[in-house]
Amino acid sequence: MSKYPKVKNQELVGTYPAFVKSGGGYVWDEVLEYRVWCHPEDGAPDIDEEGDYYYFFDNYEEALQFSEDTQGAEPPLALILQEEYIGEPEPGKYIHVKEERLTEWPVDFLTRPRRTSSTIPDFFAPDAPANRIQILRGLH
Repeated sequence: MSKYPKVKNQELVGTYPAFVKSGGGYVWDEVLEYRVWCHPEDGAPDIDEEGDYYYFFDNYEEALQFSEDTQGAEPPLALILQEEYIGEPEPGKYIHVKEERLTEWPVDFLTRPRRTSSTIPDFFAPDAPANRIQILRGLH
C-alpha cells in the first residue's frame, strides 16, 4: 500500500506533455503520473545530447527507487490535474481559477487532501479561519 495516491489511468502514463506548469494552485484533483527528471550535467546518462529528460512511472515507489539508483536524477515529482484551483497572483491575494491545468508538484504536497466540492468555497468563505491554509491541509 502506497502512502501516495494511485494514478488516474495507468494506460495514459507517459502520454502527457513534458512541459507543464510547476507547483502552485494549492489543490489537486488527480495524479496523472510520477516523474523523475534526469540531468546529464549532474551525472545522468547523456541521451542524444538533448539535455534534461524524465522517466515516467505509474506509482511512487518505483519512481523513488529509480531516483535513488540513478546518478543525476531528482526525487520524484507528481504530475497532477487541477480541474480548478486557487491562484495567488501576489502574496496573500487569492483568486479562484476555474480552468484545468497540469502541473508538477513535489510528492509531499499530495499529503494534502484531494480537492472536494467544498474545499475552494470553504477557503473563500467569509467565516474561514484566519489561516485559510488550514482548510487545504484538512485541519479545519
